[in-house]
Amino acid sequence: MNYRQFGKTEMQVSEIGLGAWQLANPDWGATDSNEAVQIVQKSLDEGCNFFDTAPGYNRGKSEEFLGQVLKPVRQDVILCTKFGHSPEYVTDFSVGAIRPSLEGSLRRLQTDYVDILLLHNPPSELMHGASPQYAELEQLKQEGKIREFGVSLDDIDSMKTVLETTNSKALEIYFNIFSQDLATLFPLAEEKGVGLIVKVPLDSGWLTGKYNAASTFDGVRGRWPEEVIARRGALVAQLQAIIPDDQSLVHTALQYILAYPAISTIIPGGKTVAQALENIKAASNQLPQDTFDRICQLWEQELKDNPLPW
Repeated sequence: MNYRQFGKTEMQVSEIGLGAWQLANPDWGATDSNEAVQIVQKSLDEGCNFFDTAPGYNRGKSEEFLGQVLKPVRQDVILCTKFGHSPEYVTDFSVGAIRPSLEGSLRRLQTDYVDILLLHNPPSELMHGASPQYAELEQLKQEGKIREFGVSLDDIDSMKTVLETTNSKALEIYFNIFSQDLATLFPLAEEKGVGLIVKVPLDSGWLTGKYNAASTFDGVRGRWPEEVIARRGALVAQLQAIIPDDQSLVHTALQYILAYPAISTIIPGGKTVAQALENIKAASNQLPQDTFDRICQLWEQELKDNPLPW
């Protein structure tokens, strides 16, 4: 595993982290608690030290699984959790709800601090530094309950606002081969000393190669209408045509993101140990420059002016 500086903070993070939304989560078709524990343990054994979770992931059980495994090595790992959506799936971004939410996360994670606390896709008005939530986050930082704070977000306008108006040192961004527009703000993030965490790096499974235009979906992935599935399938076919024959699509997708020095870590999820370990292997090689260039060209030609719905 390779490690990168998290912005201009003192944290060093593994290039491949673990997104813990899917751990034994029925919403993702996973229910095995033993498998969830093994995913965390095996990731740790392979050098992963960055673990991303949230209170609303599997009604708080995601945090509990992480706490169970990581408590003995707490000083050696980086824990990132969020605020805004409770284990009971209640949305509340009010200032008064921040501290109780964090205290609940600390109990489930079996720790007395988290390294990073993020506003979890808040309303657009809360992206601005004038919002009182940031003063509360600063207070929690002074108390030592959090080391850094920031925002999990999806779009370029939100990212620009947070970078320009807050003291956030962590941003979790929606960025992958099929969604590249936020790259224009990477220089600003570097200038501000902000660590970037990439979520949805495999485009909800499309960049694993297991889906095509004939695929059908239910559950969380049932949101795509037929025309979007057909378009995604066509894009995957185009992508597979430009990558080397001996290169997996999963590794291509993750190595493409790691080609940007501004990125600190990537948090692919995994429902099985095998998936998690396969993701980690991507850090062992770099993407060839010509493949990187072709991927950028594909986005410019097919997606820049006609983006895919998530």
